[in-house]
Amino acid sequence: MQVERFESTDPVNAAAELRALAPAGVSVSGTVSEIVASVRTRGEQALLEYAERFDGVTGPLRVTQEECDAALAALDPAVRAGLEVAIANVRAVAEAGLATDREVALPQGQHVTIRDVPVRRAAIYTPGGRNPYPSTVVMGVVTAKAAGVDEVVVCAPGAHPVILAACALCGADEVWGMGGAHAVAAFAYGTESVARVDVIAGPGSLYVQEAKRQVSGDVGIDGFAGPSDVLIVATEDADVDLVVADLLAQAEHGTGTIVALVTDSAALAHEVAARLDEAPDSDAAAAVVVVDDVASALAVSEAFAPEHLELVGAGAEALAGAVRSAGCVFVGRESGTAFGDYVAGSNHTLPTGGAARFTSGLSTRQFRRRMSVVRIGAAADALAKAGVPIAEAEGFTRHADSMRVRENQGR
Repeated sequence: MQVERFESTDPVNAAAELRALAPAGVSVSGTVSEIVASVRTRGEQALLEYAERFDGVTGPLRVTQEECDAALAALDPAVRAGLEVAIANVRAVAEAGLATDREVALPQGQHVTIRDVPVRRAAIYTPGGRNPYPSTVVMGVVTAKAAGVDEVVVCAPGAHPVILAACALCGADEVWGMGGAHAVAAFAYGTESVARVDVIAGPGSLYVQEAKRQVSGDVGIDGFAGPSDVLIVATEDADVDLVVADLLAQAEHGTGTIVALVTDSAALAHEVAARLDEAPDSDAAAAVVVVDDVASALAVSEAFAPEHLELVGAGAEALAGAVRSAGCVFVGRESGTAFGDYVAGSNHTLPTGGAARFTSGLSTRQFRRRMSVVRIGAAADALAKAGVPIAEAEGFTRHADSMRVRENQGR
């Protein structure tokens, strides 16, 4: 594996250099726009055409519950046991993030109740690519179910048996053996056989992510999932074997993936780089950055905003409470990122491309929304006196009238 090596005294510049290691993406906007528009206007006919063209499906697109149950019955017992651990842990963490309704009594006498309610229907996209990803089914379906979503459906291009088994274990309500931009469009707008959803979440190809971006606003999405990355901040007492193992593990995600070590130890940097140089060629980009101290290492991480951040070594681990920009933080020698991909309980659908500066990983929040319920009652008179002048200052005279007519009418 080819490793970029550099020293840095400018954390922001170092982060930019790390991001620049990934190849520039190609635009699929035009192709996706055509597919989305076609499914939106021609519905089922277009969906079936694209499913045959891209998914190789000529029969029914929906996978039956019997097919999922049969796949579960045939599943390797060790895989099933592992998935059951993942399901239990992800559910426990997801449920811990649920908010409860709260009523606020305000000084004028009105009451505002903040309700936290789930959406009714959500779609979880699971990539079809080179390998099946039952872990993605767990992360999406279990989290949506924990959020209280009434109907959780899964896009499962290829309908791989282990995916169908995971859908059965997680309690997916519907499974569809299709994928791509056409599947995203179908769930965003509905067809004769596919009921539209409120939220679409999950990773996928560039075409899938671009389709999610294009339909956002008409349907909720979890974000744009690009190539993966891991940044390891390590001090000289870090275990080289573990650091290298975690960098190589993340490199398995392939093209566009960035794996980086940031350290204040020149010796550690040299040894890790040498070990990576000896590793087989990879489509991932690898880098080792040497900084002056752990504070500078944290500054590089904050500017880079990694999808996965590992803090290894006493000095690095002490930084955990200061991290603000990372998708998920793994602290300590035992806490390899790979655990988070499967069984730790944290969600592996995380912000990529530096989006951890402003957004979060998949959680119940993506499947719920907050809604205010307002009861003015006896506060109408006091609030009208406060609100009417504001409305008039904004030129909304009928807003002012609507409040004014309620003066002296509060109950």
